Amino acid sequence: MGERTQALSRIILDAACAIANAIKARALFLCSDSFEDIDLIAPLLEKTDIVLVTRNSELSEEQRPRVKTVLYAPKIELTRTGQIKIAILMGLAAGLVDGSDRIVCVAGRPRLQHLDNILVLDLGKEFELLSVTKGANMVGTVRTEVFEGVLNLAIELANHGREGKPVGTIFTLGDHEKVIQFSRQLVINPFRGYPEEERNILDPNLRETIREFSAIDGSFVIRDDGVVITAGRHLNAALEEGDLPRGLGSRHVAAAGITEVTEAIAIAISESTGTVRIFKNGAILMDIEKASR
Repeated sequence: MGERTQALSRIILDAACAIANAIKARALFLCSDSFEDIDLIAPLLEKTDIVLVTRNSELSEEQRPRVKTVLYAPKIELTRTGQIKIAILMGLAAGLVDGSDRIVCVAGRPRLQHLDNILVLDLGKEFELLSVTKGANMVGTVRTEVFEGVLNLAIELANHGREGKPVGTIFTLGDHEKVIQFSRQLVINPFRGYPEEERNILDPNLRETIREFSAIDGSFVIRDDGVVITAGRHLNAALEEGDLPRGLGSRHVAAAGITEVTEAIAIAISESTGTVRIFKNGAILMDIEKASR
């Protein structure tokens, strides 16, 4: 990192820590692949936890005690806003923060090699859904690592597609028995008959299979422990289109509808725009736009 970029990052981090201390933030989410940034902020924070959001898996043992939690982002180029949204979602899923918390987020463009953005959020005011379910676990019985894994996979699919072609699909997580009740199979279940250990979404060997099956119409239904129950599932429950922002198609209506009648979370990829939307309780919790190239 050059002297000028390092100086800019230091100014941003100093300001972020001062803000976090002033508002008594629950956590500072640092979106960075440079572990030098941890050494800069650790001595400056008073009672605010450091949550590192990174694509880099080589955090040293000396640095690890300074960080409350490490969250791993997808290994693709993301906008600053995309990085922050992923950080918030993962933090909520892991129970690190909830709807009663204030947080500070710091991000930048990795290719520019410096941090240049600070965002301060009161989560309960920012996301109406969180204020209603304040203190509740956003993902319910879904394992945190399952949510993180599917979210990362969805973002990678949205950005890279399948064989270079855009992908549109839905992943439902949790409450699988009720999701099955409110859906029907469009094609023969491609996962039927395989051992559970071979169809767990956390198995890296399954990612390419998921990528291939993403071309099938319908939804993936995933158990709360990550086992893929089926693909190509038509979700019967649907909201009235007027209950969602204008311009969203049947895929998003179905994703919202299934989360209204079940405890599931739905992650939908828009084939036309590459935007990833997360649904809970019949509403959009967050959307993550595809990074421009």
